[in-house]
Amino acid sequence: MDKLFGKYSLENLEVKDLSLAQAMSLKSTEVPHSFGRHKKRALGKIEMNVVERLANKLMRGGTGEKTSGKVIRSDGRMQGKKLKALKFVEKALDTVEKETKENPVQVLLRALENSAPREDVTRVSHGGVSYQIAVDISATRRLDMALRNIALAALMGTYGKPKSLDKALAEEIISTAKGDVQTSYAIKKRDETERMARSAR
Repeated sequence: MDKLFGKYSLENLEVKDLSLAQAMSLKSTEVPHSFGRHKKRALGKIEMNVVERLANKLMRGGTGEKTSGKVIRSDGRMQGKKLKALKFVEKALDTVEKETKENPVQVLLRALENSAPREDVTRVSHGGVSYQIAVDISATRRLDMALRNIALAALMGTYGKPKSLDKALAEEIISTAKGDVQTSYAIKKRDETERMARSAR
């Protein structure tokens, strides 16, 4: 059985959220790189290892626009550099294991469960009037939003600071897995999304 990065077992991992469990792939693989073989199939990303999906989220380009009050510009440092992103993820998982003394993939799964919102808002037009209504979110979108917010927190944590990306990613994964509302950006975004949905009911 292949271990992730030759170090971490993907067997006997627990996902308590049954909705998210059906959208997560934990296929045993040493290098989480599918070379885009799933992209042409509808919902093909469900078959992609969740650690690879996290690396993909790190490869975003900075728009130069404000995100949660902060401007992020990546200057193309990570765009298209999958192996570089995977190296950062591997180092982050090493740090998580060192600090928590647990399988870091299990810690990541706990972080994703804690940061996945259950409700969102969508815009509806009726009779020329637009308004927002609350909607339930599908499992795949819940997972996408959780991965995006964790990756975004890591990128914001390093922008204009001496902190390395792997260190910022490890800190975000650990604080989100603990459910720390004060330090976890992903949990703050989850609460913000659900609060907007409650007000739009």
